[in-house]
Amino acid sequence: MGAGMRGRDLLSPLDLSRVETERVLELGHRLKAWQRAGVRIAPLAGRSLALIFQKPSTRTRVSFDVAMAQLGGHALTLSAQELQLGRGETIQDTGRVLSRYVDAIMIRTYAHQEVEALAQAATVPVINGLTDYLHPVQALADFMTIQERLGRLAGVRLAYVGDGNNVARALMWGGARLGMHVVVASPPGYQLEEQAVALARIEAEASGGSVELTGDPHRAVRGADVIYTDVWASMGQEAEHERRVKDLAAYRVDARLVAEAAPHVLVMHCLPAHRGEEITDEVIDGPHSVVWDQAENRLHSQKALLLLLLGGNL
Repeated sequence: MGAGMRGRDLLSPLDLSRVETERVLELGHRLKAWQRAGVRIAPLAGRSLALIFQKPSTRTRVSFDVAMAQLGGHALTLSAQELQLGRGETIQDTGRVLSRYVDAIMIRTYAHQEVEALAQAATVPVINGLTDYLHPVQALADFMTIQERLGRLAGVRLAYVGDGNNVARALMWGGARLGMHVVVASPPGYQLEEQAVALARIEAEASGGSVELTGDPHRAVRGADVIYTDVWASMGQEAEHERRVKDLAAYRVDARLVAEAAPHVLVMHCLPAHRGEEITDEVIDGPHSVVWDQAENRLHSQKALLLLLLGGNL
């Protein structure tokens, strides 16, 4: 299973072709159905996954740990302070050593270059669990959730409203490759860089999708099938919180903004949410919200990813 994907890294949504992404999602749906039916499998028995955390985590930590357990494998959760990384060992040497012990490595850190350096040195698959630049495993869970609710991805209009951050970039790249129409609404100074947008537009041209940037959140959500938002101050940006709240106040996802989208619109947030800032209680807890499905689907999509990268047999 997973011919062509076994042994590969996942650092970016663009590390997977459209067909490979669809394969991950299809397997994720199947694994979710099996779990709910009480089917127990152990295709990764005897396999180990190292989880390196240089940033705090709830969903990434728990979903990867539980994913390995449900597949019959084992996860080792490691903070940078617990490793020799905390005493100056290079990320490359850490990757070389861990490759002798485990079958794959997941890392959640700040600089994307660190993940790239780890992947270059390691001889086992490396998965980007989040960097300041990209969050590809979150995007996989999001696409799974949209497909689950709407029955399709191609042609879906996804409006991302708020800070043009790692999640926005991953959704834009992955969505463009899958034939989605992605609109990112951010104020000046918070928009995605032109180089990333240009790359997404190349993908969209090949897939039949589209990519648009706007400063108007109302224009972005008009007719949208999905409205997506994230915190305005990510980890490491706490000192900028007050300024960011002021700059992004017009981009809050509230009931009035949701009413401008399609009647069937899905509201998404990767969590944790700062309720009352980027999203209101009535929206995140309201009938359009699929936030908790997103969180659950981190587990199922990552189980599929691990199976395909490690070559487990069902």
